[in-house]
Amino acid sequence: MTATDAVAFTAAQAVDALARGDLSAGELFAAYRERAAGEELNAFTWVAEEAPAVQDGPLKGVPVAVKDLFCTRGVPSQSGSRILEGYRPPYTATVVENLERAGTTLLGKTNQDEFAMGSSNENSAFGPVLNPWDRGRVPGGSSGGSAAAVAAGLTPWAIATDTGGSIRQPAALCGIVGMKPTYGAVSRYGMIAFASSLDQAGPLTRDVTDAALLLGHMVSRDPRDSTSIGLPEAIRLPDARRLDGIRLGVPEELSGEAEGIEPGVMEAFEATLRVAQELGASLETMRLPHAEHGLSAYYVLAPAEASSNLARYDGVRYGLRSDGSDLVSLYTQTRHDGFGPEVKRRIMLGTYALSSGYYDAYYGRAQKVRTKIAQDFHEAFERFDFVVTPTAPTVAFGLGTKVHDPLAMYLNDYCTVPMSLAGTPAISIPNGLSEGLPTGFQIAGPAFSENAILDAAHALEGAIGFDGSRAFSRGGMPSTPPERGAPGPLGL
Repeated sequence: MTATDAVAFTAAQAVDALARGDLSAGELFAAYRERAAGEELNAFTWVAEEAPAVQDGPLKGVPVAVKDLFCTRGVPSQSGSRILEGYRPPYTATVVENLERAGTTLLGKTNQDEFAMGSSNENSAFGPVLNPWDRGRVPGGSSGGSAAAVAAGLTPWAIATDTGGSIRQPAALCGIVGMKPTYGAVSRYGMIAFASSLDQAGPLTRDVTDAALLLGHMVSRDPRDSTSIGLPEAIRLPDARRLDGIRLGVPEELSGEAEGIEPGVMEAFEATLRVAQELGASLETMRLPHAEHGLSAYYVLAPAEASSNLARYDGVRYGLRSDGSDLVSLYTQTRHDGFGPEVKRRIMLGTYALSSGYYDAYYGRAQKVRTKIAQDFHEAFERFDFVVTPTAPTVAFGLGTKVHDPLAMYLNDYCTVPMSLAGTPAISIPNGLSEGLPTGFQIAGPAFSENAILDAAHALEGAIGFDGSRAFSRGGMPSTPPERGAPGPLGL
């Protein structure tokens, strides 16, 4: 076996190959580094020059790509923004530390929408990321670099963040698996904040087994993050093949009745529902009465928190500093020069929503809607094991087609935002093609149901049999991918 052959492996298969001694961690890293350094998707903002030292851990030196908003000591951590261009933190985010202790090696930092604000990865100060399925289309956002890198075989897996759908939506548009865990399951320490009550880290992977494997080493209770609670049970590798006895709720507000869901996306969704029934699941349409207001509430709450979080970028302590004749002009010019249009838009929206005389009318009402949405999900999970929806209302859209229409851009998060507001875990798996482009199927469950969600996703994944190999951006892939047998010594 050569390292070139091994880049066709899932991460779990690579762990097994390393454990058997079929190849070395250095060889695997070099193969991925060559692909990442020569990529043409603009998926990376930084690629390691050489393999870092591997800590002895269950992940055996398998490389990982990290979204650019995770602080990594001595490595550029810029959150897609000119205001942090070249910033090298003196510390490392907890989740990255966790993965390093488990034995992963940092391959590179991935491109993203500036401060995670966007659904297309066109808001990055470092240029847009291209979708490996069609380079004239977006990969989704804000974690488009991570998703494109995984889909194109530039990294075996990646970590990213999801505030309103920033893992799940690009996973759907790139034909891979992406999971947002329960809020608080993964520490936010060292994540450059967008909206603190919503931000959550999770995995982007080629299959569900890899998602479980990576997530299992990401989660932890962290005293440095007061919102960190970890998980009550360890993540285990999924092995389900059937869905017997599973009750699936199909919310009309986020599927059939929802405006803007493309016919091809709905066809793939309905076909997946039929597969679920064949595997033993029962289906029932149901209501999430306040879900249709989720997008409106989200685009008040998230900008309000962003307005507060981004106040720290003033040109004084770190990052970009522009000239000014006095302190106020220094602040003003630095923020003018450093922030892009979408970040400025959301800061202004958030500041307005929090301003005197408008707080109750906007921010207060949005918080009430958020509570209602959480109650809707709580009631739904008393009747159903999972709530299922399309992940994104459309397939990947053309570069530049929505950048001047913020509302059209925001609607890409219509099906993912309600779960973020409720804090519930959700996964997106690829479930077919529409017009030759991937579609996604979203499974959401109650808090701390990650293992159950992963099992259900694993069963569906096996029955769907989605082939994402077309997205590999360069040659050198084996003509026949390795068989997926029973998992080996994966360390969970």
